[in-house]
Amino acid sequence: MRIALTGSSGKLGTVVARELREAGHDVVGMDVVGTRGPGFLQVDLNDYGQVIDALSGVHGESGPFDAVVHLAAIPAPSIRGDIATFRNNIITTFDVFWAAVRLGIRRIVYASSETVLGLPFDVPPPYIPVDEEYAARPESVYSLVKHLEEQLAIELVRWHPDLSITALRFSNVMDPEDYAEFPSFDADATRRKWNLWGYIDGRDGAQAVQRALDASTPGFDRFIIAAADTVMSRPNAELVAEVFPDVPLKGDLGENDTLLSIDKARRVLGFDPKHSWRDHV
Repeated sequence: MRIALTGSSGKLGTVVARELREAGHDVVGMDVVGTRGPGFLQVDLNDYGQVIDALSGVHGESGPFDAVVHLAAIPAPSIRGDIATFRNNIITTFDVFWAAVRLGIRRIVYASSETVLGLPFDVPPPYIPVDEEYAARPESVYSLVKHLEEQLAIELVRWHPDLSITALRFSNVMDPEDYAEFPSFDADATRRKWNLWGYIDGRDGAQAVQRALDASTPGFDRFIIAAADTVMSRPNAELVAEVFPDVPLKGDLGENDTLLSIDKARRVLGFDPKHSWRDHV
């Protein structure tokens, strides 16, 4: 496929660009920062004119595209102020979605977030492991925008029944060099309770993008994307009993299995995470 990849200079975007190209796709990265050259176009996604130009083929490195992968965003709460985060993230997502729809691009995969599940879980989740079945619980402006982006996608596919939009609720993205810190997490179960001790290796994040592109069908769907294990060596039963003693359990927790359920992504997308921090430490 010929793919427009926004946020191609980011932590996840750089890995997704590499992995998609290695899989044989023609990828044009688009970001507000980056070095001009083959396969990259500098685009301010807050400017709709620049977005529709880039996706429509005005520039030599752009269009026509088979799909859009939208990863660009201020990537977490508290990096910038709430107003800046809200404005940047909702406008860039609307610009990308709207331009794609106007240009007839009917396959969109984009980065939603684990935060819509209720992170940092100061209010405990309704059950553990968490999954996609309960209503969004945004607890920050960043998360609120991610929820609104999913609602935007729902309405756009209703307006355009041939449109496919897939939201990937990525967990905390990690590179191999990040794993050296993981053994220190065991000393304090509360240090990483904010996302139920979850993470995702960037390479498996890229796999999820590829799987979503391949499996896309008209309509909207959302998937939690996490590693198969937690960031902890301590067993899940011990962690949950200490930090979330009153939360109902939904099935077997496993010894160190992810508590951000990826069952739906496995079943529907064929997602199969290959990388674990335990292989690097």
